[in-house]
Amino acid sequence: MTASRATDVLIVGLGPAGACAAVEAAKAGLSVLAIERKASAGKPVQCAEFVPSPMGMEVDNLAANSLQPITSMVTFVEQGPGETVEQFPGLMIDREQFDAQLASAAVQAGAECRFGINVQALNSDGSAQLSDGQAVKPRILIGADGPRSHVGEAIGQVNTKIAETRQITVPLHEQLASTDIFLSAAFPGGYGWLFPKGNQANLGMGLKPELKHELKPLLAELHQTLVDAGRVGETISAHTGGAIPVGGMLKPFGQVGDVHVLLAGDAAGLTNPVTGAGINAAVLSGRRAGQCAADLLAGNANAQQDYAEELEDLLKPSLDRALARRRTLLEHYVEGSPNARDLRASWIAYPEYWAA
Repeated sequence: MTASRATDVLIVGLGPAGACAAVEAAKAGLSVLAIERKASAGKPVQCAEFVPSPMGMEVDNLAANSLQPITSMVTFVEQGPGETVEQFPGLMIDREQFDAQLASAAVQAGAECRFGINVQALNSDGSAQLSDGQAVKPRILIGADGPRSHVGEAIGQVNTKIAETRQITVPLHEQLASTDIFLSAAFPGGYGWLFPKGNQANLGMGLKPELKHELKPLLAELHQTLVDAGRVGETISAHTGGAIPVGGMLKPFGQVGDVHVLLAGDAAGLTNPVTGAGINAAVLSGRRAGQCAADLLAGNANAQQDYAEELEDLLKPSLDRALARRRTLLEHYVEGSPNARDLRASWIAYPEYWAA
């Protein structure tokens, strides 16, 4: 076993939230160790790879990772025709390249980033036992380790509501500049999507976790429907999937021993409970977590509370609305199933979703 070491900040997870936290903390002059259980940044991709245009203000190199622009959203409710929202701009990105560039920026800022390393135990004094045998005692611990965060568990902040997803990459037989959404009572707790990437597309689906076993056949059925319509090809070039937190925002800070703890991204429950969108929130919260770490170590005793309040101001209204719409939709399954009107009221493309 290697000797114990100290660091100002230990970041668990090097997705967008962790990498952005590492950049900000390192830029502030803190010693930063960031670890990631995956062998390299962004692999495997567990993302539909769409980001809305406003995120461009947060990430300087977003355009460099763009695969194509998105101009609109088309929503299909049950077997009905597509209904188009014309002004829905965004970008499809190369998520693997995006994550790799964010991790590279963290290294350039002065952070030590290590891949293929995970936390085996978090001790009561706030120290972490790593899978390489090393013990690390940080002054601040940042959990950016996803929806089933070990760091969050250590401070009693756990995502208890989860959606399960499955996605395939298929050939696209038509030019497409929209994100296509498929709503159906047959997809409880989720929806289907077709997101274009040039001559390919990400075709995926999410469901509530107790129906995870139905993901594969339901997605195969949707795939075949689009093949029959001549929109996509039969060949599947990639598979992915994963869990998404859909229970709303958690308290994003706490303490273990004398170590301050912050949560960011999925670990803090910042993913939209309806759409599953989380990259924007990951970048926002990661940057602010890194800044919060610097403020804390500079002597600002209110920095954690300020961090929580800023996340609430930026993200909680939209998260709470989505959470309410999700709950209402799922209630329709108690005595039957939702109709087309109920499905529309649950989705961001329709004015009913935004009604008071």
